[in-house]
Amino acid sequence: MARIAVCSFNPSPSLSFPVSDPSRRLRAAPLSLPFKIPTNRVRGRRPLVAVVARFGGGGNWRGPSRRRPIDGRAAADSDYDPALDLDRVKSSSVRLLDEQQNMLGVVSIDEAIQMADDADLILAILSIDADPPVLRLFESSDYKKHKYEQQKKKKVQQKRSAANRMDIKELKMGYNIDSHDYSVRLKAAQKFLKDGDKVKIIVNLKGRENEFRNIAIKLIQRFQSDIGELATEETKNFSQRNIFMVLVPNKVVLQKTQEQPKKKEKPVTEVSASV
Repeated sequence: MARIAVCSFNPSPSLSFPVSDPSRRLRAAPLSLPFKIPTNRVRGRRPLVAVVARFGGGGNWRGPSRRRPIDGRAAADSDYDPALDLDRVKSSSVRLLDEQQNMLGVVSIDEAIQMADDADLILAILSIDADPPVLRLFESSDYKKHKYEQQKKKKVQQKRSAANRMDIKELKMGYNIDSHDYSVRLKAAQKFLKDGDKVKIIVNLKGRENEFRNIAIKLIQRFQSDIGELATEETKNFSQRNIFMVLVPNKVVLQKTQEQPKKKEKPVTEVSASV
């Protein structure tokens, strides 16, 4: 167990040298120290020097760190492994598996820890949310393989979730947009929707343009009509100055378009020429 020693030095008033002329009193240059002076006061005076020394140690624990980060994040401790943090197990009993994944039954958490210590094995959490939680005994090499497989599965799941996640694309228009710019935005929206992204149509109304709110609303409704079955309305807001509508890709229509067979090419007839 670490021990902390704090040393403070407070000069006695008797050590002060008398000065006949106060105007000739010398001012001491500020002393830069590599450590912070405590702000607490001792008997009404601030200590000049405070030295904090940490020494000693303890514990002969082997293996990866099981400490939980102070703020609950793994970034606070690079060695932190939640599967080895047995403090997360709030239940007094656990379901235990041996190193060959054979079920040993329900035992107390203390008994599971004792079994791991006696056999020099690693006790890891498989399912913290189960009732009771599921733990397993591992050889050191087997646990490294298990951890690698879990990290690999996690990366695959993250890639799948990123692939299924929709990005939102914004398209802004004026209430008096011309036909060419309108068609450009319409084609862009169709492309975004076919790529699986959401599209947010925004019509900005500035100053007195708020008088043309009805025209802007009809413009957005026309845009939605021109998109057709390619998208469905997710949300809209026509009450504020900047009105908008969010369109979501219609997965059924997109799936049909993707499953449409390609046009079969006409077979090429071979012509043989004899000399």
